[in-house]
Amino acid sequence: MDSVFNGKISQLTPFREHFIGSCPDDSGTSIWAALYLHSKRTGTRTFADSDDNYWGIEFSDEECWEAVSRYKLPNVEQCDDPSQRAAEDLARGRLIGWFQGREEFGQRALENRSILADPRLPGTKDTVNAAVKYREGYRPCAPAILQERVSEYFECGAETRVPFMEQVLLFREEKRAEVPAAVHIDGSGRLQTVEADSSSRFCLLIEFSEKMMGVPIVLNTSFNLNGEPIVSSPEDAIHTFYSCGLDGLYLGNARILKSEIPEPELSIFHSHCVFSPILLGPPGRVVDTFV
Repeated sequence: MDSVFNGKISQLTPFREHFIGSCPDDSGTSIWAALYLHSKRTGTRTFADSDDNYWGIEFSDEECWEAVSRYKLPNVEQCDDPSQRAAEDLARGRLIGWFQGREEFGQRALENRSILADPRLPGTKDTVNAAVKYREGYRPCAPAILQERVSEYFECGAETRVPFMEQVLLFREEKRAEVPAAVHIDGSGRLQTVEADSSSRFCLLIEFSEKMMGVPIVLNTSFNLNGEPIVSSPEDAIHTFYSCGLDGLYLGNARILKSEIPEPELSIFHSHCVFSPILLGPPGRVVDTFV
């Protein structure tokens, strides 16, 4: 779990290739013990080389929509393309909850149970920490980046893959000003590389975001409040959404907004955009109004 050291393995050791799974802590002991025994008995290690950790419970778009309908939530629409709609919301400066498909196993939210934001705004990280996560202001959020663009933004080779947010690498100095919310105080970022074959809907979201915002990166942090586990079910996501300062929620292909949020102009290729006023209120105001 020491992502800072993991990012330095190739610099500080003779090893040029290494594999670190998605759950290299106590939670992964059972899985990796089973994989070890499997490899000994069969002589295969294909699963251990997987970049997929979607081993949890899965919810389809239909099941997500059923949950939304059951609660009779206001300001809901069914999206033909949730990736594009979510990218538009990010470009408008909104903070969104992103709940898709099968749950990830491990300590990192890797795109199916995530809170997403625009990385171009210097104050985005502070807003996420104060109005959504309710945690210390110094806590960084992760830059999720298209894998084929990783060497443009980070000091690494073009073949570098970090699918589990398991490494911290330095941003290239000339790129830091483009995504200030994703850059830690020392110029680094705990990145996640995203490929289409691992999560096509999330990959499309980043591709749409680049067309609208000019950067192939979105800010990604786990979909939970301080002291609570990452959301698992649509009901968890709905409860968390109305308990914090998130602006929008994507449950499968369902898009949910809080109250009547005005539609600010898209800030395509601009370096700044305007946050929704809903973020400026004190924590709890939204949930009080909803109740």
